[in-house]
Amino acid sequence: MPADLPLSVWPTAQRNARAQRAGRYLEISGTHPAKMLPAIAARAIATYSAPGDLVVDPMAGIGSTLVEAVHLGRDAIGVEYEPTWANLARANLRHATSQGATGHGEVVCGDARHLAAVVDPAVVGLVGLVVTSPPYGASLHGRVTARPGQGIAKSHNRYSTNPANLAHVGLAGLLDAMGTILSGCARVLRPGGYLAMTVRPYWSNGRLVDLPGALVRVGEAAGLVLYERNVALLAALRDDHLVPRCSFFALEQVRKARAKGVPRQVIAHEDLLVFRAAPISASSAGAVVRLAQPMNASPAWRAA
Repeated sequence: MPADLPLSVWPTAQRNARAQRAGRYLEISGTHPAKMLPAIAARAIATYSAPGDLVVDPMAGIGSTLVEAVHLGRDAIGVEYEPTWANLARANLRHATSQGATGHGEVVCGDARHLAAVVDPAVVGLVGLVVTSPPYGASLHGRVTARPGQGIAKSHNRYSTNPANLAHVGLAGLLDAMGTILSGCARVLRPGGYLAMTVRPYWSNGRLVDLPGALVRVGEAAGLVLYERNVALLAALRDDHLVPRCSFFALEQVRKARAKGVPRQVIAHEDLLVFRAAPISASSAGAVVRLAQPMNASPAWRAA
């Protein structure tokens, strides 16, 4: 990795996740087990795109990227594999519109591995920014209900029971699929466009898996250029110290590890990997400008 790669720390958990979503998203959105923090999506969109740009999330979930994009005056397209989450993302977009969001958003239920074929052909090569996050496994944080005398009950902790979902394919399968997805993203991005991906390391069988480092290599193999590597805090920043905002499950895993003599720490940040598509060449500049102008003025897909 280049020694001079820009690095910054984003204070994206000054408010907890529930407070960030309260009123801005439908209450039922909390049933998704692995939601992107709205503040991370909003910061990435504000930093790497401009009003009127088209933002895409190929693994849209409940539509966090899409909602923040339309609130910031961008247009947005999400692709989501699971019909339940795709419908919820659409509902969250309608909610954003009712709150005065000026951008237009839509959700396609489909496989992100076929991104360029799933989205409207009119947007291929014109997307200004992709914001997304990979799945981390079949079982995620979810919700906990305390039952007096019976311990706790865990619910809403799975992406899907569909074995074809990327949450079930294991690390090797995930990296292979992400290579295909990021290649598709490179194809839909305009020259010089950005891709921002939140990703964190995770523990598996007592081993810390460096998923961010692995996805840097996957992104570069897909033809993207690593531009920045930022730290998006999952803890609040108060003067010179951090205020933890970790989940019950994260704390429980740490407690169990320490009880076995493993000095594990709670993960308090996500890597925010930022890539860029290859820049425009002088010989093709005119052709791209002619395409971009009508897209910004009246995108064909908005009329659908």
